Amino acid sequence: MKLAVAGKGGVGKTTLVALLAREAAARGWRVLAVDADPDANLAATLGIQAPIVPLAEQEVLIAQRAGREGLVKLNPTVDDIPERYWVEHQGVRLLVLGGIGKGGGGCACPANAFLRALLRHLVLRRDEMVLVDMEAGIEHLGRGTAQGVDALLVVVDPDARSLDTAVRTLRLAGELGLERAFAVANKVRDEDDEAFIREGLPPGLSLLGSLPFREDLWLPGRGGLPPAPPQIKTLLSELFRLTQP
Repeated sequence: MKLAVAGKGGVGKTTLVALLAREAAARGWRVLAVDADPDANLAATLGIQAPIVPLAEQEVLIAQRAGREGLVKLNPTVDDIPERYWVEHQGVRLLVLGGIGKGGGGCACPANAFLRALLRHLVLRRDEMVLVDMEAGIEHLGRGTAQGVDALLVVVDPDARSLDTAVRTLRLAGELGLERAFAVANKVRDEDDEAFIREGLPPGLSLLGSLPFREDLWLPGRGGLPPAPPQIKTLLSELFRLTQP
């Protein structure tokens, strides 16, 4: 199962990725979590304390694989990268990519070519569960990569701005050919919060599940994750059911 997780900054998408990854690992699945957000903090959320240098900053590696400015290999070799650079913690393998330029932005820099090739490899070639923590936009998936994702999860909370982001994200998903997209409501305090979210979701983006507001879960930087709410188990099982052929 390959999942991309997007949403407005601050809605808790990184925490959701970490919770799903940990639950999948507890079920005995092979799990690869990918931090593709320029503001990378998935490692800290998973409780990994050692600093990790994003692959986007590995200048020597990128020059070796993708070339240098003015002579860029658009399809660099990346097959061996995951095993060489992931960090494993409590059954979850983590790769920190760093920022990836938008697919239509015209960026042909070596770092962008390298990271996009690596993301394509992870989504299309790896035989395991892959969870990609995206930034707010999903353009950098690229059309070919997006078609390898089993589902896009759009994380929203009881804030109109996160619902506006969901509208734009769903439109981009359609343009990229991503067929399955679901919303996950986050930081839900009561029935009014959930009703506000349901009413604000765009047509075609159904609400797959709701997670409660808990300060120990949704405030980062507290030394790793506490036990997940039971809704995470249900959400992962439902995702597995919906994405199987």
